[in-house]
Amino acid sequence: HRRECILSAVVEGEVRLSVAGEIVDGCWHAIPSHFPHVVLDAFVVMPNHVHGIIIISDLPVGAQHAAPLQQDSGGHMNIGAGSLGAIVRSFKSAATKAINELRTMPGVSVWQRGYYERIIRNDVERAAIRDYIAANPFCWADDPENPA
Repeated sequence: HRRECILSAVVEGEVRLSVAGEIVDGCWHAIPSHFPHVVLDAFVVMPNHVHGIIIISDLPVGAQHAAPLQQDSGGHMNIGAGSLGAIVRSFKSAATKAINELRTMPGVSVWQRGYYERIIRNDVERAAIRDYIAANPFCWADDPENPA
C-alpha cells in the first residue's frame, strides 16, 4: 500500500525479510493448506510487493472457468470459490490481519487494491517468469516499485 517498504530490505541482491515479510512468507506457504488444488512455485518477498507463481489444478466442484463476477445485494463482488481471486484475497487478508496485529494497527491497509495476474501458457513462459522472480532482488535499484 502506497509503496511502503515494510516487507523486506534488499541488500546487494539479497532479500532480508522484516517481521512483516516473514508473516507474508508464512501466509504464502500456507496457501495449499487452505486451497488443496494449489501448488506454489517461484516466490519472492520484495520490500513493498511480492511476486509468485500459483498453479491451480483440479478446481473444486462448483467453480466455473471465466465465470463473470456478480454483485451481491450489498454491492460487493462475488468471487468464485477456489479461483485465483479467492486465493489472493485470502492470502492478502491473512497477511494483513497478522501484520496489523503485530503493529497494533487494526484496519490499516497493507496491500494495494487488486493484483496483477498473467496466465502462464507453457513451460518456456514459466521458466522465464521464474528467472524474472529470482532476478527481481538484483534489479531492485531500478524497479519502478522502488520509491527511492
